[in-house]
Amino acid sequence: MSISGKIKLFQAKTKELMSMPAFPVLLALCAAHSLNDLLQSVITAVYPMLKEELSLDFAQIGLITLVYQISSSIFQPVVGFAFDKRPFVYSLPMGMVSTSIGIILFSYCTTMWGILLAVFMVGIGSATLHPEASRITSLAGRARRGFAQSIFQVGGNFGGSIGPLLVALIVAPHGRHYILWFLVFSTIAFAVMRPIVRWYGNYLNDVRKHPESHTKTLSLPLSKWRTVFVICVIMVLIFSKYVYLASLSSYYTFYLMDKFDVSVKTSQIFLFIFVVSTAAGTLVGGPIGDKYGRKLVIWVSILGTAPFSLLLPHVSLPLTALLSFCAGFMLSSAFPAILLYAQELLPTKLGMISGLFFGFAFGVGGIASAVLGNFADRYGIEAIYNFCAYMPLLGIVACLLPNLKNRELPK
Repeated sequence: MSISGKIKLFQAKTKELMSMPAFPVLLALCAAHSLNDLLQSVITAVYPMLKEELSLDFAQIGLITLVYQISSSIFQPVVGFAFDKRPFVYSLPMGMVSTSIGIILFSYCTTMWGILLAVFMVGIGSATLHPEASRITSLAGRARRGFAQSIFQVGGNFGGSIGPLLVALIVAPHGRHYILWFLVFSTIAFAVMRPIVRWYGNYLNDVRKHPESHTKTLSLPLSKWRTVFVICVIMVLIFSKYVYLASLSSYYTFYLMDKFDVSVKTSQIFLFIFVVSTAAGTLVGGPIGDKYGRKLVIWVSILGTAPFSLLLPHVSLPLTALLSFCAGFMLSSAFPAILLYAQELLPTKLGMISGLFFGFAFGVGGIASAVLGNFADRYGIEAIYNFCAYMPLLGIVACLLPNLKNRELPK
């Protein structure tokens, strides 16, 4: 195909996507996810200031992280299950209220108990948004649910990556009280959520008026016990993905400075390249799953990362940047497909299954970061990458996943 033909094809595809009835809602969901994860990222970005100001030790920092992880991870499937039973139109704004209260407390509290309450409130906001927004994304995406989930999740990647940068620009030069300026972003989030609330309210009203049109495709594709087995397999895949991602997102800059003696600034540029790769992979994985099937994307994404991860500890600096980009791109393309595959297993529990997998992913990432930190203290930073390089090989268990055709979720 000629270049002009490719341009016309791209324009046609773009026009087709933008003509989706709920496309503006998907953009709003992407923006809401971005703003939420931006606010969430403030917590860890302020740790150095918090430690110095309140004279905290690392055990207390670990306790803050634990409380945040419990509220943001463990509560996600609980919230999803609750709203599966009783859908609530204003669930997303309610979660942002909790996040906003937490941000206010976090900017002013001077006691350990106050800080723990603050991060708990911020975590509850995250635990509300992720399963609920993911559910609405799947409902709005309809036949293009993979594309919809990619749009939604790339927003989170973007917000989480610029949050620490904004903390460095806004908070670090002036003090912790300047965290209050981040309430501007929560105010924008409330505005962004208005079209989502309106669309979801109309959807729930239509469900009440025409329940028969929303229940005819809700049969389970597998038996109960086989469904449980498949979910366990998916959790193994998420474990392998997020342990390796934790090694890159948390310790990549230290690895580069230790092995190649680069500056902090240079290492941050390399980290930015990796962050861009995860955003690109997330954006691509969903649409490919729509076209070729979720299992193929899961299989190729995780197991296909192994050649890059295994080579990465043994190459030069330029090749390290290239391989980290390829590894991040491949791995990140898996999550939209994993989430939608799980939703197709349990189409009547969209919120619960979304909360379960978002919560499990966040939990694995947090625990892996802590464990790998101790591992690095004991064996050296390079040992992390020699060890974690083998994690993508667990992608072989994808062969145990049954072939599911991309099934219709509730309309």
